Amino acid sequence: MTRLFVLTLLLCAAPLSAQAQTWPGWPGPPPAGYDPHIARAEQHTQAMERLRLQADQREAEAARMRLQTSQTLQRLEAARSPAPATPPATAYAPRPTTLPAPATLTPPLDQTAPGVTEIDAWLSRPPH
Repeated sequence: MTRLFVLTLLLCAAPLSAQAQTWPGWPGPPPAGYDPHIARAEQHTQAMERLRLQADQREAEAARMRLQTSQTLQRLEAARSPAPATPPATAYAPRPTTLPAPATLTPPLDQTAPGVTEIDAWLSRPPH
């Protein structure tokens, strides 16, 4: 019997709890002049203002970091040791020597076999 009572109470409590959530504000009816659409619009306006304020704060922080970065770079460049002196120019400029022409490659006589003349001709062709 008690199980039946508890089961009935649980089944009835679920719809009642959903109905109790229809008005989230005051315990009684809404005050005079309350419009849920205007309240929702005000909530959106406040949220947009909060987001704008956060964006302004992020922009100010980014500007501060850019300034700090440029100051740090200036300090590092000022503290950098000067560049080493360039070596003195030589009195002469060495000219590159011309290389001899490459020798033609011919296969040794003991490695040539009859019937492979096409391959031998391809291997001994002049370079591009």
